[in-house]
Amino acid sequence: MNRLNRILLPVVLVVSIIGVSGCKKKPVILPPTATAPAEVVPAPTAKITANPTDITAGGEVMLSWSTTNAASATIDGIGDVPTSGVKTVSPTVSTSYELIAKGAGGIANASVRVTVSPRPVTVAPPVNTMSAEEAFKDHVQDIFFDYDKYDVRADAQATLAHDAAYLLSHPDAKILIGGYCDERGSNEYNLALGQNRGDSAKKNLVEAGVAASRIRVISYGKEKPFCTASTEACWQQNRRAGFTLDR
Repeated sequence: MNRLNRILLPVVLVVSIIGVSGCKKKPVILPPTATAPAEVVPAPTAKITANPTDITAGGEVMLSWSTTNAASATIDGIGDVPTSGVKTVSPTVSTSYELIAKGAGGIANASVRVTVSPRPVTVAPPVNTMSAEEAFKDHVQDIFFDYDKYDVRADAQATLAHDAAYLLSHPDAKILIGGYCDERGSNEYNLALGQNRGDSAKKNLVEAGVAASRIRVISYGKEKPFCTASTEACWQQNRRAGFTLDR
C-alpha cells in the first residue's frame, strides 16, 4: 500500500501542476506603434530686380531682392547681403547680378543683367585762332574775267556760289568788291570796265540771297595790279573782282 502511494503521489503532483499552468491567461499582443511622418523642410526661393536695366557708364542702378525660407544670401560681385533688401550700384561695364539664397531646404538663385553703354565722347571744337580777315579770305575767293569782258564766266559762277554761302552764314560781314583790269587800255576805260566787273559780281551775290546793303563796289581800273609782268598769265591775274571785308 505504501508503495502504491509512493508511485501515485508524484503523478498527482505532475497533473496538478499541468492543470494550474493551463488556467493562466494568454498574454495580450499590442499593435505596433505608428511612426510620425518626417517634417518636410520647404525649399528657399529667390528674386532680384534692377531699376533701370540700361544705363550709361557712370549711372546708378537700384538692385532689389527678396528670398523665402533662406538662412543666408549672397550676390555675385557684392558678397553677403541680407535675405531681403536694396542696394545702389554703379557698374562700369555690362554686369549680371546673381542672387544665391541658401536654407535648410536647399539652394535657390536668380539673376538680373544690367547693360552699360559707354559714355559719349565729347570732342572739343577746335580753337579758331584765325582772325576775321583771315577767315574771310580763306572762304571768299576772287573771280576772274576774260580780256575786255565783264560778264561772269561759268567757273566764276561756281566760285560766287561758294562765296555767297559763306556770306549768308555770316550775316554781319560787309564786303568791298574791287574791280580790277590789266594794263592795256586807258585809265578812263579801265575804270569803267572795273566798275562793271564789280557790279557783275555784286549782282550774282544779291541773286544768291546776300543783301545788297552789305556790298560796296569800287573800281581800281589798272591802278592796283596784282602782277606787273606784260604777259597773258599776269594780265589774267589783274582782270578780276576782288573781295575784302569792308571796315
